[in-house]
Amino acid sequence: MFDIERWQEIFETLRKNKLQTLLTGLSVASGIFILVILLGFSSGIQNGVKAQFEKDATNQINIWTRRTTKEYKGLNPGRRIQLKNQDFNKISNEYAEFLEYKSANYMIWRTLVNYGKESNNYRVWGSLPDYQFIENSDIGEGRFINESDLDNSSKVAVIGNKIKLDLFKDEDPIGKYISIFGINFKIIGLYYDPGGEDSESQIYIPLTTAQKSFNGADRINNISYTVKMPKNFDQGVELSQNIALAIESDLKQMHTVAPNDLGAIRVNNNLEEAQKYYSLIDAIKLIFWFVGIGTIIAGVVGVGNIMLIIVKERTKEIGIRKALGAQPLSIVGMIMQEAIFVTMFSGMFGLILGLALLEVVGPLIKNDYIKYPQVDFNTALTTVFILVLAGAFAGFFPAYRAAKIKPIIALRDE
Repeated sequence: MFDIERWQEIFETLRKNKLQTLLTGLSVASGIFILVILLGFSSGIQNGVKAQFEKDATNQINIWTRRTTKEYKGLNPGRRIQLKNQDFNKISNEYAEFLEYKSANYMIWRTLVNYGKESNNYRVWGSLPDYQFIENSDIGEGRFINESDLDNSSKVAVIGNKIKLDLFKDEDPIGKYISIFGINFKIIGLYYDPGGEDSESQIYIPLTTAQKSFNGADRINNISYTVKMPKNFDQGVELSQNIALAIESDLKQMHTVAPNDLGAIRVNNNLEEAQKYYSLIDAIKLIFWFVGIGTIIAGVVGVGNIMLIIVKERTKEIGIRKALGAQPLSIVGMIMQEAIFVTMFSGMFGLILGLALLEVVGPLIKNDYIKYPQVDFNTALTTVFILVLAGAFAGFFPAYRAAKIKPIIALRDE
């Protein structure tokens, strides 16, 4: 803590050098301001990317098939690979100890759905109960599909909030019936999805019902899994990569597909994609820190220069202090206090201005990959620590020079 006289000394010293002090303060303030804005936007990018992955489970593995692109074992390219129930059952049993949730899916695209006088086209998914968790769907009313629905091939449906708004308006849909290609289905649940309107424009029915009602036989279009995650993220990525590669290899053998055929069986690993994005975010954040700290260093150099000028102008005063018994350490402390004061005052101004701008502008940004740019408490605390450290560094060399001045020489200074 400074006493009142010490504060007065600092203000008087800085007043005499007000132009240099102002320019230096602006340099430090702008450095902190730029750092805060950059870190805020890196946080916004991170929030945006996380929001994209929240649409589905991050640890999800998706499998779908297309046509073969290579000749293999006498079979011509261009064969359509069709997944079936037995494929799902075999893979699920083979890797059961590593899998958390699993679902085979049979999709009916652009299906005409009617309720009373209202009608529209939606996507219908024949799925298993676990698909609720794979898709991160939040059941707002009623329930999702269960095992009993599968066993009985029940004609029940779970609709998204967008469908409710389209067909039912303000009416409660639970217990009502919708017509899907002329077949009546009872609505048992209403879900919300973080993916927004597109993800809420789908209807889920039991897989067995979809296959029986819409000529699916034992065919499925897609398989979805989530991997049991270990505590370490990198280990989780490695585990999911190994499982994805093993599943792809097994399915190629089961359907006589060339090992180097990259088009016939596609396995998408969300966790691997997430790691790529998070690594990119870390790199962006590192660059932002580098740019921001570089700007701060420029301001710190300015603070060091102004303190050198102040030391030169106060040579006689320093000589008098030393002649009266002031220790070198007290001289160092005096100069460093002034440097820290300039840096802290200017830096806090830049910090507050940057935080205020993010608070005002952040909510106005409408972008899927930049959401809620802000600086958290720990980052702000780190910035303050950098300010103190920068001020001390800026003042040390001028202070050391001042401490080395000999009283007899200082008293002769004009």
